This record gives sequence, structure tokens and C-alpha cells, in this order.
Amino acid sequence: MSMADLLLDRHNPDVLTCIANLSNDEVFTPPEMAGAMLDLVAEAWAKDHDGANLWANPNVRVLDPVVKTGVFLREATRRFNEGLASVIPDPQERVNHILTQQIYGIAITELTALMARRSVYCSKRADGEHSICTVFDTPDGNIWFERTEHTWTGGTRESRVDPLTGDEIFIYTGRKCSYCGAGENDYGRGDDLETHAYAFIHTDDIKQRINEIFGAAMHFDIVIGNPPYQLSDGGFGKSAAPIYHEFVEQAKALDPRYLTMIIPSRWFSGGKGLDDFRDAMLNDDRLRSITDYLNASDVFAGIGLKGGVCYFLWNRDNRGECTVTTHFKDHDPSVATRPLLETGADTFIRFNQGVTILRKVLSAEPDPDFASLVSARKPFGLTTTFQGKSKPSGDDSVLVYQNGGTGYAERKAVPAGEHLIDCWKIFIGRAAPGTGNRDTYPHRIVSTPFLGRPGEISSETYLCIGPFDSESQAQSALSYLRCRFTRFLILLHKASQDTTRKVYSFVPQQSWDRAWTDEELYTKYGLTDEEIAFIESVVRPMEDD
Repeated sequence: MSMADLLLDRHNPDVLTCIANLSNDEVFTPPEMAGAMLDLVAEAWAKDHDGANLWANPNVRVLDPVVKTGVFLREATRRFNEGLASVIPDPQERVNHILTQQIYGIAITELTALMARRSVYCSKRADGEHSICTVFDTPDGNIWFERTEHTWTGGTRESRVDPLTGDEIFIYTGRKCSYCGAGENDYGRGDDLETHAYAFIHTDDIKQRINEIFGAAMHFDIVIGNPPYQLSDGGFGKSAAPIYHEFVEQAKALDPRYLTMIIPSRWFSGGKGLDDFRDAMLNDDRLRSITDYLNASDVFAGIGLKGGVCYFLWNRDNRGECTVTTHFKDHDPSVATRPLLETGADTFIRFNQGVTILRKVLSAEPDPDFASLVSARKPFGLTTTFQGKSKPSGDDSVLVYQNGGTGYAERKAVPAGEHLIDCWKIFIGRAAPGTGNRDTYPHRIVSTPFLGRPGEISSETYLCIGPFDSESQAQSALSYLRCRFTRFLILLHKASQDTTRKVYSFVPQQSWDRAWTDEELYTKYGLTDEEIAFIESVVRPMEDD
């Protein structure tokens, strides 16, 4: 056995299963997950090429544009080494060909570049004496990294006095990167620290940039990777903006035959910076497969990533419906081939079982209208940080439900929501209750709603649902919100802890003349025993709080 074959052979334990993640946003992909994604591409290749073996093709090129440990490139190299054995019989010639002509990467930091070269070439220098490739003449090989700087724009120009010279100088504050939106206060660093300005998305012409990086006109058949998920955007506190969609869009611009990446599942419902991306993905019939994990820790052990993760397969030359595979708790994976957008829905329905339930609801209630009762953010114009007085100052005071308890404010000082002040209503927290670092099921989906009486308002901490004409109507709606059925419909549109008005889009209004129960709702919409059992496996009774 040659040195190349020996080093490509499997070892137990695999060192890449033992490396700690850099952070919650830059997580290392387990080898098993990388293998599953590569196998998905190989299956699609075989279907598109009359059963041909992807790994037996010496002309296929693979790019990981966000290299971390190098696991995707290593696993692809291993598969090519096996598949090309009869095409290029000499082991060393075969490995040299694979690593110089088929395997390419762009590292996200200097550290990950060194790590990836060690994983793929078995040497941190591609041209080192221990490298399994004997023909590289540069230390980088085909795993490239160079420091990239952010392009700061916008901000505020401010005058300062130089403390050493006393001269007036001008600086800019609050600037952001025009490519990734990173805040200068967080990422405007010295030369000793990583910039986290990822080369793959800091360019206006990715094809030209790729050709510059690798020194030749390049086209890749497969783009695969696990991009960074978010960066601080310079907003209040720990405000961060997603960036993983930037990598997906840039990868599509390279026009590969196949694209597969593992990303947070929060894009299903859009949100901060993701609405256009969601619309583009859900209206793209080249998105042929989504494998979704409701609990991110099932993929990335110990990572507190709310909303789960998924990996997808985008097939440039093969259009059709999408095969959706959902991994949930200890259940067998649920698999269904279906449209990405259901009629009457503007978001992806994550649960295959939820599709049939939603169809029944929409056929009975084609225009769900409960969301019209739900306020926008700041229903009374008061921010989350608002703190009312400890005691009422007179007959004109109103009770304020606020962060941490209650307070009082003068009616004339309430900026908005005047029509809601003197009616019956329901308050419900904007943020759903936390479940530690995991998306555990069953859970409540929303925070516990409670009755709001005339003369009571809230800060931005809560949404307001109403108005209702009487206490009995408000109590009826309150019973409806406590039903598992209702909260399951909310879940179908909810991708994070934030429960804004839009997550109620699938919830129909009812007649507010009774105390609603799940049994009545299950019967009204004709749910089967299997559908009822699924709802009750993901939604916890509100009484358990």
C-alpha cells in the first residue's frame, strides 16, 4: 500500500470528530454529515447521468468556498480515490490528479486553512515532505487563503481633537461593510486579529475572483460547504445579521451543476435580511432536496442554534418538486416529495405531517384572519426598555405590562394604540419561552397569553390581541390560544423565538361564544388520529406550564 493510500484510509477515532467548534456561528461539520451531503450529490449525479458513478469521473471539480476543517474536501478525496482506482491505477498518480485537478477550497481564516491542508494533504504545507501530493510547488496547494478587508461605508462623520497634537480630526462611526453588513465597531480590527471578511462574498464578480484565486478559468461541477451563519451588524447590544444566504447566492452565481450547503433552517420563514432569499429559494424548482433537523444539536453537538439546521441540494439542470426529509426526535425520518410553497402559504411548511393539516384548515377557512387581531410591534408605542411609574399618578393612569413586571403611565403619554386601551384584549409575549440550548419537543410554541382588561396596556415586550367587545369574547379567544391545535398552526409559520404578527397567518378566526377545546377543533377540521397524535407530539398542553 502506498503512502497516499495509507493516509487516505479510515482511522478510528477520526480526529475531525474531536475538534471543538470555534463558536455557535462557525461550527465544524461532522464527517458523517459531510458524507451524507456528498452521497446526496452522488445519487443526483447517477440519476442525471444514466447511473454513472460520480466518483469515477476524473474531470469533476469540487469547491468548498468556506473551508473550515477540510472535511468536505477530505471526504470527496477519499471517494475519488476509490472511484478512480480503475481509471488511474497508480495510487500516487491518482492522488496527485485528484488533489491538483479536482479538489479546491477557499478557507475562512488562516487557522482553518492550515487545519484543512492538514486534513486533505496530511501536511499543513501542500508541498511539504509529508504531503500525500508530490507535485504541488506552493505551500497552499488548492486550498487558498489571503486576508480580506471589509469595505466600510455609511456611518456618521464626527469631529474629534487629536489628544497628542490638538488638531481637529474627523472620524466615521457606525459604518458597515457594503458586502456583508458587518459593523466596523466589531470587525474594524488591527492586523493581529482575523477580519472575518470572507473572500467568497466580498466581491462584485465571483467568477472573475475565482479565476484570480486559482490562476485559471475555473468551472466547478459541485459546490459544497457549511458557511458562517451570522456577523454582528453594529446594532444595539448583541445584534447580529445572518450572512449564510450570501454564500448560497454567490455559489449559485458560479453556475455549478450541483450545490449543497448546510445552513440554519430559519430561512424557511424569512426574517432579518432573509425575506428575499426565502422567496428566491421557495420559488426555485431546482431546489430538489431539503433534509431538515428540528434540533440543531442532532447535527452539531452542544451548539445552541435555535430553529434547527438543514442541508439542501440545488440541481441546475433538473427541475421539479422537492423531496423533504424531516428528522424529529426519535421518530423515523418523515419523507415527502411536494411543492416548496403550498397554495395560500408564503412560507415553507417544515413538517410533512403539517401539510395535510394546513390543507384541511385552508380548505375550510380559505382566508384565515386571526392575524388581523394581532398587533404589530410596540402596540402602544412603548419600547421594551420602557419602565412605568411604581404607582398611579391619578385617575388618568393606565396599568402597563412591561419587561420585569408592571408599572403605570399617564394616558396622554401613551404614543399609540388608543383604540385598544379601553377594550378587552389579550397580551402575549413576543419572545417564546426558551428551552436552553436545544429545540426540545413537545413545547408550548408561544409564551402564556393572559387577559388584558380595559385601562391596561403593554410595552413592546408583549403583543396585543384584540379588541374584543366583552370579557366573555376575550376569554373565548384566550381558550383558543391555549389549544394545541392553534399553537401548532402558529408553529408552521414560526422559525425562531420571535412570535410576531405574521406567525399567526395560518390561524383562522372562530366565533368567540364558547370555551374552545382541542377536541372541538380536531373534529371541526376533520383531523385523523395520526394527525392528532403528531400535533400532540410537538405541542405541549399549556396547563403544563
